[in-house]
Amino acid sequence: MTSVNVKLLYHYVLTNFFNLCLFPLTAFVAGKASRLTTNDLHNFFSYLQHNLITVAILFAFTVFGLVLYMVTRPKPVYLVDYSCYLPPPHLRASVSKVMDVFYQIRKADTSRNVACDDPSSLDFLRKIQERSGLGDETYGPEGLLHVPPRKTFAAAREETEQVIIGALENLFENTKVNPREIGILVVNSSMFNPTPSLSAMVVNTFKLRSNIKSFNLGGMGCSAGVIAIDLAKDLLHVHKNTYALVVSTENITHGIYAGENRSMMVSNCLFRVGGAAILLSNKPGDRRRSKYKLAHTVRTHTGADDKSFRCVQQEDDESGKIGVCLSKDITNVAGTTLKKNIATLGPLILPLSEKFLFFVTFVAKKLLKDKIKHYYVPDFKLAVDHFCIHAGGRAVIDELEKNLGLSPIDVEASRSTLHRFGNTSSSSIWYELAYIEAKGRMKKGNKAWQIALGSGFKCNSAVWVALRNVKASANSPWLHCIDRYPAKIDSDLSKSETHVQNGRS
Repeated sequence: MTSVNVKLLYHYVLTNFFNLCLFPLTAFVAGKASRLTTNDLHNFFSYLQHNLITVAILFAFTVFGLVLYMVTRPKPVYLVDYSCYLPPPHLRASVSKVMDVFYQIRKADTSRNVACDDPSSLDFLRKIQERSGLGDETYGPEGLLHVPPRKTFAAAREETEQVIIGALENLFENTKVNPREIGILVVNSSMFNPTPSLSAMVVNTFKLRSNIKSFNLGGMGCSAGVIAIDLAKDLLHVHKNTYALVVSTENITHGIYAGENRSMMVSNCLFRVGGAAILLSNKPGDRRRSKYKLAHTVRTHTGADDKSFRCVQQEDDESGKIGVCLSKDITNVAGTTLKKNIATLGPLILPLSEKFLFFVTFVAKKLLKDKIKHYYVPDFKLAVDHFCIHAGGRAVIDELEKNLGLSPIDVEASRSTLHRFGNTSSSSIWYELAYIEAKGRMKKGNKAWQIALGSGFKCNSAVWVALRNVKASANSPWLHCIDRYPAKIDSDLSKSETHVQNGRS
């Protein structure tokens, strides 16, 4: 307790160092000013009258500097509101129901040379399901929940259209924005990219204007949501006084794997239906009604390294079936990429106290290599109030919790999202932000850090600042279940672990 108090005192003194110095300086100046006489003031104005050219030049430079700053500074990007898609109740997919879907898909595959109820493969899938951190209220696509499953292109298109249109209809209803006011559109979906594109489908469905700047991002994995935000931000800095619409989703029907390769079967157990629509604005008048202001975006791509590039890869298995293969290097690659991302983001958001400690240990390690084994890990909780870690799986959340020195409440939003909605890919960070809002924890001035990891390999971050005490939006996905979290997660996971351990014994 004493060490914690000392560190907090150190943080307060160093962070407010200039303010603490300013107080005695202000008192000193005020004391000097109080002793000025009328004659002193007369002499000062007389000096100014005899040096008008100098005064004019200083004034001109001051005005020029202010104008240059106002013109060149990037305009703020506001998050007006966002909407996370909540599928209808009949699409709920419990663990037992998901296992039945796997069985039906294998049964429907007449080209399979092994029995569809192969106990080893089904047992492997069941163990992954039970240890994944997913609950019994996640959602699956209608095509795969149908008996027999419909793994067709039409079913995949239907799934994506339901998610995107559902999220956008709710967003437009909540914000009262006319779709024809949208000037920029960015849609990201990694696995499913039909022709016409998904962005064209949005334009057609909502009758967006003909001069809209539309973009469709494909194949960029679970971190594409932050990439889409970053792209929209850059476009909003160029195109003034407009709205940008970002849509993040993934398709399960098209990406389901029906083969026997276990490294490809894992993704079947984690991914579920979900999507989010985000409305951004650079209009000064939208500040008052917006939820957040975008503070920073940092993108890190380690694809130049072969291991990073190949650790998450879509390919054919031995029997020619397409799936996403996860290599054994993925944990190390993710850790390395995360560290590079944090190294860039840290100086932007960390307080002076943490920067100073890191600098001191960095120099000390260079000078005393044998005595100091590790660099100082900054306390990001001094810079960020809420963490939205991509709900890629239980292991991903555990690893980031450990590496960033976070507490259980810091990763509560991520674990709750994984349990309630599963891995919804690039949209998971928005379900997590909605969770924090639904709990009533987002206060004015709070900072939220969204961290997304994805194939390539990429780690992307976005930091938002709350412009007010943010409440959950209408039709929030957590509206009817927020009171059940987080207590239910721990009990469910402990039951799963017990069941798996009993199975092994």
